[in-house]
Amino acid sequence: MTRPAHPTVLQLLPLPFPQLQSALEESFDVVRLWEAANRQETINQVADRVTLLLTSATTPTRADLIDQLPALRAICSQGVGFDAIDVAHAQARGIQVSNTPDVLNDCVADLAFGLLLTSARRIAQGDNYVRTNQWGSGPAFPLGSSVHHKKLGIVGLGRIGSAIAQRAAGFNMHVGYHNRTQRPDTAHTYFGTLAELAEWSDFLVVATVGGASTRHLINETILDALGPKGIIVNISRGSVIDETALVQCLQQGRLGGAALDVFDNEPTVPDALKSMENVVLLPHIASATTETRLAMANLVLENACAFAQNGKVITPIPPQ
Repeated sequence: MTRPAHPTVLQLLPLPFPQLQSALEESFDVVRLWEAANRQETINQVADRVTLLLTSATTPTRADLIDQLPALRAICSQGVGFDAIDVAHAQARGIQVSNTPDVLNDCVADLAFGLLLTSARRIAQGDNYVRTNQWGSGPAFPLGSSVHHKKLGIVGLGRIGSAIAQRAAGFNMHVGYHNRTQRPDTAHTYFGTLAELAEWSDFLVVATVGGASTRHLINETILDALGPKGIIVNISRGSVIDETALVQCLQQGRLGGAALDVFDNEPTVPDALKSMENVVLLPHIASATTETRLAMANLVLENACAFAQNGKVITPIPPQ
């Protein structure tokens, strides 16, 4: 088989903008795996010449796939999270892995605060109240909770967590946080344990990384500490919250409310959550604006082109 003039890319899913997909295909020999009738047969046919793999933060990219590509030298992912990618395994093989940090911080922080406001002020419930003609004829609409001057706890004060804290300043909120270690570059209140942060907070926003290290970090103990008036917001990964404990605490009135963009087994969402008026549910759309997705896709393309040109991606994930 004659090798193509351009480096070969195994692409697990398309770029979300046709012009960027076209630009990719002008510079690379692209194998569009998502269109393959037989994925494994397609992988077998190109495995020995694939040097670059394109994936996303939510597309499984495991060791078994990586090991089928002996010439693979770089993985470029769209998204900031990388728990769906076996980064440590790839790096142990000398494969660079990149993601798209920073370009989505503000967008995700916007949605986190939107979820917080929607839950506290019952915005989604109020929309349904009007649409179903209950206004003026049904029961009185229930009171919500104020946001200004309340206590906001942030689990993971990284790039996105810091952007959420910036938005809280506009509401004169008191901000506390829990990290593995205290940050010396912020005046926000540090809590050495997650339980202490939850007990202090009126709102608890989860902005930490996903993966095995944080699985069910938010468990029954933490939810009980947040308490019957507390609201939890999750824009990180669904695996961080123990969904069984979450449902039980909500059903039993031990937690005030939840506003969730992510779930443990997406796109499956527990039916119990769908039936609760004090729960806001979104289909994992924290970065889903045209502007942000365009910036993310552009950075994926830039990482791929940089690797092809000089052997180094622009935004490598640190060694795991």
